Amino acid sequence: MSRTERVDYGPDPSQYAELYRPVGESRGVVVVIHGGYWKAAYDAELGQPLARDLAARGWTAWNLEYRRVGNGGGVPETLDDVAAGIDALADLPELDLTNVIAVGHSAGGHLAAWAAARGRYPRWSPVRLEVTGVIAKAGVLDLASAYRAGLGTGAVAGFVGSPPGPSYDQVDPIRQVPLDVPVWCVHGEDDTTVPIAQSVAYVDAAVAAGGRAELVRFEGDHFEPIDPDSEAWELVVGILGEISGVDAAGEG
Repeated sequence: MSRTERVDYGPDPSQYAELYRPVGESRGVVVVIHGGYWKAAYDAELGQPLARDLAARGWTAWNLEYRRVGNGGGVPETLDDVAAGIDALADLPELDLTNVIAVGHSAGGHLAAWAAARGRYPRWSPVRLEVTGVIAKAGVLDLASAYRAGLGTGAVAGFVGSPPGPSYDQVDPIRQVPLDVPVWCVHGEDDTTVPIAQSVAYVDAAVAAGGRAELVRFEGDHFEPIDPDSEAWELVVGILGEISGVDAAGEG
């Protein structure tokens, strides 16, 4: 059974993460970033089943909470929290930080990809701990397009606070390609909440810019990647195995 502890990285009630340590040697660190269109109605509870599953497979999981729209979040506060929450890993004892993979779902996929670019901007630099890879599950990776499509009943407008323009340059992943780390976009063909076109456009843009990005399709909907019993989640675990050199079950 994994060992779990809560760690506060700031004074706000939403500035914390849950650390799930595996029994025995860790395969690496996975930063689990939940989705919910950046809205306060959705919280870190969404990431707990995945964090437990990762720890059972030998990974150290960091289930990250952050301020969201409706409880003090939005741009830039949500981004401040994601940056600070990832950097806080550097202060924890006995962690091997060789591999730190950001795995986010939906709006969390946006935040995972953004986290890999945050050091480019003075507000979020210097970066104490870089992520070494990104897995965006059904990620909102093209904010301008999502704004125009009205995804999440206007969630992008609520999050950014403005229509697409120059202010999106520091917050929109598709404008930040290429990243310095590889990105895997895992997306269901039947997703109507965040259409797969979001991941297709991002991967096409990243590859065209010389980045390392891969689209991993599966037959399913938006929520399968947050079900630890789903085939979509097994795809994610398999990618983690590729990154670390272990198979999906956590065996070399």
